[in-house]
Amino acid sequence: MATHLDLEEQEQLDQLKHFWNTYGTLITWVVVLAAGAFLGWTGWQYWQREQAARASALYDELERGAQAGDTARVERALADMKSKFAGTAYAQQGGLLAARVLHEKGNAEAARAALAWVAEKGEDPGYQAVARLRLAGELLEAKSYDEAIKQLSVSMPKEFEALAADRKGDVYMTQGKREEAKAEYRKAWSAFLPGNEYRRLVEIKLNAVGVDPKTLAPAGTASSAKTTP
Repeated sequence: MATHLDLEEQEQLDQLKHFWNTYGTLITWVVVLAAGAFLGWTGWQYWQREQAARASALYDELERGAQAGDTARVERALADMKSKFAGTAYAQQGGLLAARVLHEKGNAEAARAALAWVAEKGEDPGYQAVARLRLAGELLEAKSYDEAIKQLSVSMPKEFEALAADRKGDVYMTQGKREEAKAEYRKAWSAFLPGNEYRRLVEIKLNAVGVDPKTLAPAGTASSAKTTP
């Protein structure tokens, strides 16, 4: 009986050796690759959290500069965010905040540069759209009408299309192009949902150019344009 068991165990051992000789290298590589992938993912997660924390600290610094009205401090913080954490949401938020402060302090050129950076380099379509809308307003003030239209003609998320059309209408009206302005105001009014406060403002503009909004098509039920450019 003992001999029989010994032979059986030896046979199983031989089978195990044969299996390992055949697949051992493959199994080892699979384990190594799986462990490497896990460690890589863990490292990536840690790096992401570290980047977010450092970007958040810089945004806080920018915000303190904004509250103090210190444009030099604001510009330094934004420059650091752009060079080190350009891919974070904090950098895009920082660009929008810096642009507002710089505009309020009379530095229109720097404000436009901050908005242009968010519009061109931002990774979030919403932040990009907000930046383009504000940049178009800045360009309108600077009488750079063609550049303003160019910013508003770039594809935007659907919820921002009505705002872009309204601002286009403003640019055309400033240029004296009433027909083009009418077309854009019509587009904006039709896209906003009934009861939207911004829609009432567009309605006033339509009345000013001789268009009765009651004759226009109602807003689509799927539209829900933002109200804060």
